[in-house]
Amino acid sequence: MDEKATAAHFDLTGKVILVTGGSRGLGFEMCRAFAQAGATVVISSRKQEACDRAAEIINKETGAKCLAIACHVGDWDACDALVLKVYEELDRIDVLVNNAGMSPLYESLPKVSRELWDKVISVNLAGPFRLSAVVGERMAQGEGGSIINVSSTAAMAPTAHEVPYGAAKAGLNNLTQSLARTYAPKVRCNCIVPGPFLTDISDAWTEQVKQAITAMVPLGRAGQPDEIVGAALFLASDASRYATGTVLRVDGGMVYSSG
Repeated sequence: MDEKATAAHFDLTGKVILVTGGSRGLGFEMCRAFAQAGATVVISSRKQEACDRAAEIINKETGAKCLAIACHVGDWDACDALVLKVYEELDRIDVLVNNAGMSPLYESLPKVSRELWDKVISVNLAGPFRLSAVVGERMAQGEGGSIINVSSTAAMAPTAHEVPYGAAKAGLNNLTQSLARTYAPKVRCNCIVPGPFLTDISDAWTEQVKQAITAMVPLGRAGQPDEIVGAALFLASDASRYATGTVLRVDGGMVYSSG
C-alpha cells in the first residue's frame, strides 16, 4: 500500500476551513480531523468561550492554527461579520461547513410558537443560506472551494417529534443542490446526512430511545462521533473533486430501513 499516495487525496495543507457549530459534537470532530489533515480551522459557535476551548484543544493536539470566532448563524448580520473577520485574518475560505443546528422540544404542533419556528428555520436553513451565498460568491470569483452542509435523517425520514427541524433540514438538502448549480463550476456543494450519533446530545436519550435506535438502524447502533470524519474529509478534499450536489448519508442505513 502506498500510504503517501493515499493520504495525498485527503491532504488539506494550506486550506482554510470554516466550521459553524464547531465547538462540540460532530462539528468538533470535523474540526479536529481537518486540522490533522493540515488545514487552518476557523471554529465558530454561539459562545466565544466554547470556541476558544475547542481551538485550544485542537491546537495542542495537532499544532495547527485555529481561529475561534463566536457567531449566531440565525443572525444574518453576524454571518456577514463572521465572513469578513475570517477574510481579514486569513484572506480566504476554501471550505465552508454549515454544521450549526438546533431542534428544540415542543409539546404539540399547535403549541409550536412562531418564535420557535423562526428560530429553527433561521439556524438550520436561513443561516446556511446566507453564509453559503456570501462565501460562495467569493469562492466563485476567486480560486473556488467546497461548501458542505450538514443535514439530518429527519429531512428524509421525518418523525412526528421534530417537524420544524425536519422541514428545515429538507430545505437544506434542496439548497445543497441549488447551490451546486448556482456556483458551478468553481464551487462544489455537497451535503452530509448524519443519523443518530453518540455526542453530548445523546446523554439525554432515554432507554426507550436507545432501544428504538438499535431496532431501526441496520448496523444496530448509534454512530461514534469520529465516524463522521471520513465523509467530511472526502467532501472537503480533492478526493471528491468530481462530486457536487451529492447528499451523502452517514446513518448506519437508518433512512433505508425507515422507508
